[in-house]
Amino acid sequence: MRWIPRADKARQGDQSHSRRSLRSWSTGAKVISGITGVVLVGTGAYAATNWVVGLPTGSSSAAQSASITNISISAVASPSAGNLLYPGGSGDVVATITNPNAFPVTITAINLPTNSTYAAGYTTSALSSAQPGCSASTSDVIWNFSTATSGSSHTLTTALTVAANGTLTVTFTNDASMTSSAPAACANTFFSMPSLTGVTATGGAATATTSPATSGWSS
Repeated sequence: MRWIPRADKARQGDQSHSRRSLRSWSTGAKVISGITGVVLVGTGAYAATNWVVGLPTGSSSAAQSASITNISISAVASPSAGNLLYPGGSGDVVATITNPNAFPVTITAINLPTNSTYAAGYTTSALSSAQPGCSASTSDVIWNFSTATSGSSHTLTTALTVAANGTLTVTFTNDASMTSSAPAACANTFFSMPSLTGVTATGGAATATTSPATSGWSS
């Protein structure tokens, strides 16, 4: 057996203890590190599912309104008028209303020309061939309830809503009038009624009127 001086033994013992301590500390460090990692992961998951994200005052976005385009009203042959004109009587007027807007338009009243503005007479419903002797100067066919003042407003008995980008065919019941002075040349004639001077209408959400419709004014 080899003899080792006491001092060397002590030195070897210290070194051996240091190695054991290092191994023990290293192992402990791994364990602590592993536990710490679990705690960090758990804390991160908890925070991620409980962070509340707010919205600062003044947050906004953009929108744009549609442009406004005038509607148009034109003569149409179908459906044909049910009530026909005669001297001193009233008859139906059939028209198509076209709405070029991207939203519904509701018409509640119309504005008439004067009662001295006459309709022009034509031989057919196409309104393409003039009726001899029954012109816009002689027909004596006017809008019913028109007055001496141009632009008089007349409220519709039933409001008419034209769908967005749509058309509506409507019969204005008994709203044409033929005076008792109408010439015989205006018998069996189709009339292009005088141009309306305006309408009272609003644009906005509304249920469209089913075509063909019936409305008119009574005063």
